[in-house]
Amino acid sequence: MPGHDVIVLGASAGGVEALSAVIAGLPADLHAAVCVVIHLRPEASSRLAAVLARVTRLPVIPARNRMALRRGVVHVGVPDLHLLIEADGDDGRVRLVRGPRENRTRPAVDPLFRSAALAFGPRVIGVVLSGALDDGTAGLWAVKDRGGIAVVQDPDDAAVPSMPSSALAEVAVDHVAPAREIGPLLGRLAREAAPAQVPVGKQPADELAREVGIAAIDEAAHARSERYGDPSRFTCPDCGGVLWELSGEGPLRFRCEVGHAHSAATLAETQTEAAEAAMWSALRALEDKAELARQRSIAATGRGLAASAALFTAEEQAAQQHAAAIRAVLRLDVRAGNGSRVSTDDELPESERVDANAAVERDVELDGTTAYSASAPRSS
Repeated sequence: MPGHDVIVLGASAGGVEALSAVIAGLPADLHAAVCVVIHLRPEASSRLAAVLARVTRLPVIPARNRMALRRGVVHVGVPDLHLLIEADGDDGRVRLVRGPRENRTRPAVDPLFRSAALAFGPRVIGVVLSGALDDGTAGLWAVKDRGGIAVVQDPDDAAVPSMPSSALAEVAVDHVAPAREIGPLLGRLAREAAPAQVPVGKQPADELAREVGIAAIDEAAHARSERYGDPSRFTCPDCGGVLWELSGEGPLRFRCEVGHAHSAATLAETQTEAAEAAMWSALRALEDKAELARQRSIAATGRGLAASAALFTAEEQAAQQHAAAIRAVLRLDVRAGNGSRVSTDDELPESERVDANAAVERDVELDGTTAYSASAPRSS
């Protein structure tokens, strides 16, 4: 009976240090194949395999498409390609594919974990290490759902605890440990016999297979007319298509028609970025409007047009107030739980303090002429 002979590890920010500690702790006679994914910039070359090779006697190699999955070898994902594994008899092989991004990255952790869970079920050990947001959570859930073992770095030990914390919140994790203790733990688990049968999971096997096929850009998976779940009101940040809320159990996540996948935390982050970009654009437009109104007021005054000058002055003041309100909102930190310290209004200089509601709603009246705020309806 095979042991837990397929180990998949995923990390992001702060992950090189954690991966190095884990790989350094693996025994030289490890009876398992190891696959590693860390978020990498697509245009950059990666020296991760060389870095990890310095801390272990195990062979560490960059993954190559269609290469055999070898026990006692660490296979490292490469930039801009998802690392997947598939069964080849009792053994496995690597697939490198330029599939749709998941959680805004490629390679991503979830596709690796899901492919391992589909191919090898109870033989898999999934490990989530340091990283931001929650890539790896859905994949680790799939590993557990197919009878595998879930291991998570102790968030207190992680440089960036979001990924481990998310996994702990969503998955029935089997082991939580500091990175330096995970390597020896994996060595012990790899020697233990794995169940022969894949349990009946909460996610049907054909749904999991379709998700793996989508990541691999397999024609059959993309050609199916059945959708992924229920349509949501959200659009895909990568392509603008409709996002479908994936049906079934497991962490909340979304996928679009062409396959881009987003966890709830990743989608929320993109919404935060879009809202901030919109506010900076609005701020620029309002500051431009205020400056143009100021110049028009000067010109009108020079021509002796007092009423027009007063109108333009009012427009300038209204634009300045709206701009001040937006700056007040931009000073707020809308990312909950990131530990950042934000200046309160009381800590700001008097000249920068603003009542946002008053700034948005205020109309300025000069010489009987009203300059309307953007939120105020104009009278006919």
